[in-house]
Amino acid sequence: MKSLKKLVILPLLLLGLMISAQTSSNRFFYELTFKPKKDSAKIETVMTTLDITKDKSLYRDFTWVAQDSIIKVQVEEMQKAGVFKDMSKSMKMPKFAYKVEKVYPDMKVIFEEGLQNGMTPMKLGYVDNIKFNWNITSDKEKIGTYNTQKATTEFGGRKWNAWFSTDLPFQDGPYKFYGLPGLIVKIEDEGKNYSWELKGNKKVDNFEELSYIEKVSPGGNTKRVEVSREKFETTIADFKKDPFATIRPMLKPEMMSQKLPGSDSTIGEMVKKQEKMLKDFYDANDNPIEIVPVAEKKKK
Repeated sequence: MKSLKKLVILPLLLLGLMISAQTSSNRFFYELTFKPKKDSAKIETVMTTLDITKDKSLYRDFTWVAQDSIIKVQVEEMQKAGVFKDMSKSMKMPKFAYKVEKVYPDMKVIFEEGLQNGMTPMKLGYVDNIKFNWNITSDKEKIGTYNTQKATTEFGGRKWNAWFSTDLPFQDGPYKFYGLPGLIVKIEDEGKNYSWELKGNKKVDNFEELSYIEKVSPGGNTKRVEVSREKFETTIADFKKDPFATIRPMLKPEMMSQKLPGSDSTIGEMVKKQEKMLKDFYDANDNPIEIVPVAEKKKK
């Protein structure tokens, strides 16, 4: 009888673990239109997502996630053949690399970005104790299929106009924005440097916080290191100036001259290409969402 109990209980426990491990999300697609350069009229557009689960929400650039299946096939082909393939030609680069997590029910806002620490990638983050002071107006507007109401606030050195809908019972929104009596459907600053608009939503039954490329990349599953915002901003600023600063001393000449498996390119040529790609990526935007330095915020 004892062994029979074990045979019955064990599968039930495993089933319970499998069920509890599955996380579903309400995924909201926001089209972000923004000006990457302060002194240019050029406009960029990117699809971003806000995944809302029972315990938290996650905001990010959707570019990597959208390419998951393509990247998976190419990575598996490389692993099988043992041949290096330059995927940069077939992959679309994201417009930004950070993520914003909001932990429910207290709406703890955590900003995270990746960087390189020697040969080890790491995730650096800070907690932003922002409390939005919203002014809800009587103005109402139909945006897409949603009945919305206008609210205004100041944040990051900019004045913002937001339209929220009580039809969507989530007090959340894109980026760090939250705290209205419904989901934010549209939000933009008065200068229209940044504008998000909700374009659709769907239920994701097997939601995963990491994209495929993050899961297979070295350090993709590393735990986030949380520091003060001041420390975060100085560390990230230094990294963006020279993304390969901590790696360069480890790249010996004999290593750099080696050929990549199944390729005519050397490790040195690949490193040089990656270095340029990262530098171009970070140089592409000098118009951040938040334009008030941390030191100035503390004085207020």
